[in-house]
Amino acid sequence: MKLDDISSIVNLDFDISNRKLTIFHSGEIDQIEKSVLELNLGGKVISTEQTNQTEFNENSNQKKLLWSVLGINFVFFFIEMTTGIISKSMGLVADSLDMLADSFVYGISLFAVGGTLTRKKRIAKLAGYFQITLAIIGFVEVLRRFFKEEELPDFLTMIIISIFALIANGVCLYILQKSKSKEEAHMKASMIFTSNDVIINLGVIIAGVLVNLLDSNKPDLIIGTIVFILVIQGAFRILKLSK
Repeated sequence: MKLDDISSIVNLDFDISNRKLTIFHSGEIDQIEKSVLELNLGGKVISTEQTNQTEFNENSNQKKLLWSVLGINFVFFFIEMTTGIISKSMGLVADSLDMLADSFVYGISLFAVGGTLTRKKRIAKLAGYFQITLAIIGFVEVLRRFFKEEELPDFLTMIIISIFALIANGVCLYILQKSKSKEEAHMKASMIFTSNDVIINLGVIIAGVLVNLLDSNKPDLIIGTIVFILVIQGAFRILKLSK
């Protein structure tokens, strides 16, 4: 997104594991270098050379794959939010917001396949503010439940729904792994977010077990707080990119 408004750039080839970016362009080297340095990620120019390459591989199947994982995450946002409210589990509510956050990530990824910078920034800004608003509401509810005697969350619902969410995230990972363009930046970012979701699902399952063993709602509130923090951190990163 930082480089998207530089008209001389033809293609970006990301090697995330080695932290290298190859930029195919037709000039404006100083502007490109300045934009990369402004990200404050320790960027530096490794080399510059001429090339005759004019064609770059595009995977037309990317949008279909991303729509599939977006749909799965959006459906589980509603499932976990509904069951979280009914079962009084902040862990499920928080995980539902994480699913919603991922839906925004996949939405931004969809626009990255062929969208304009203005559209990317608009959806990024909307996603960021919406996530922060929901997470703050969640924090307020966590504090209220922490200081006020509340009925224990339904640990069985927590465990069962989280297992289904775990399976859903596994399916999303499988779908993304099938992509021939899985090494591209936005596809790799989508896989990283989904992998993190698996860890969160396991955390909610463990919290459900502890709620039952300790006869306390504190494990549920703790996992909920952790996930809300992760959602807010992701939201601030998205808002930074949308400026």
